[in-house]
Amino acid sequence: MQKTPAECTTMADVRVEIDRLDRALMTLLAERWSYIDRAAEIKRPLKLKADIPARVAEVRENARRRASELGLDPDFYEGIWAQLIDHAIAHERRLLGEADE
Repeated sequence: MQKTPAECTTMADVRVEIDRLDRALMTLLAERWSYIDRAAEIKRPLKLKADIPARVAEVRENARRRASELGLDPDFYEGIWAQLIDHAIAHERRLLGEADE
């Protein structure tokens, strides 16, 4: 049964909850990745590039803002999102045939 942090009385309890959250995060990342694939499919006939700087800036700013709203370090979480974005753009470039350009 899921426990709140306050309900965890042992390190084993804490570890179970962290592992549960890690599984959930990976599931969400896999779902996010499926949208990256779909974005490439939609971009192809529209002749859109993988890297759309205005959108990249928007997503990074969203990450900063949401991190701040949740009391998290905005620099750190923007950095994580920057890595996600860079990896997604590289993947889209391959799918769109831009990797050879």
